[in-house]
Amino acid sequence: MINAKLLTALIFVSLSFATASPANDAREQAARIVAQIQRADYEGDRAAMQRGYDELKPFMEDQKLASRIRYWRGFAQWRRAINGFNDAVDPNELEQNLKSALDEFKIAMEKDPTFVDPKVGTISCLGFLAFMNRKDQARAKELVGQILPLVKEADEMAADNPRLIWVHGPILWNSPPERGGGQDKAIQNYQRGLEASSKIKTSGDPLEPSWGKPELMMSLAYCYLNANSPDVNAAERYARNALEIVPNWHYVRDILLPQIVAAKAKLQ
Repeated sequence: MINAKLLTALIFVSLSFATASPANDAREQAARIVAQIQRADYEGDRAAMQRGYDELKPFMEDQKLASRIRYWRGFAQWRRAINGFNDAVDPNELEQNLKSALDEFKIAMEKDPTFVDPKVGTISCLGFLAFMNRKDQARAKELVGQILPLVKEADEMAADNPRLIWVHGPILWNSPPERGGGQDKAIQNYQRGLEASSKIKTSGDPLEPSWGKPELMMSLAYCYLNANSPDVNAAERYARNALEIVPNWHYVRDILLPQIVAAKAKLQ
């Protein structure tokens, strides 16, 4: 016969697993979907990003996960739009992707006001919408007016967040030097982001955003290629460094790096 103490211990362990498993299972399932969304983003697989967005829907009502689930649903739509710009997708579809992302990021911020990454996504989405509406000056001005206070709030919350530093880049690149921007400022910003990312220890929680380092490298490669005084060697170095981290990155491998190599060949 099993002695009473052993039986009690077995019952306690069984009850603990019964209580913990549903929550752990939900987190693990969501984490797998998030990993698939991120992989699809790098691979330029817009259909898989949409699938991941849809597959996260059952987890939206889990109060412990809700802010992160909403963030990753927003991320999926945001990155569907970014990838769509590279692949000449219908602008109306891209605009709808960006608006869907904004809806998700808004709810994520409401669920967890201390969570800065939905603000990061919102800033970028509004920037893309402003670019798409650049011929409608009133609309573009309205969108930029929404961006500036969000940037201020995010900077106050997490100035060294590499993903926030990354979305600062296009703002600096497209702003004149007299307004604190310019190409040199954008490059310095991305380099600061790399320094910040090297100092941050990730939490190990796959639902917490930790991307950013390869994106900063990609942006540096783009900037060095497209600067008024290009540095194609630096551009190639950063592009190849990004691919060392994400070998399956469609944009860097199949679009950006070939552009760099072609520019380098013209100089020889």
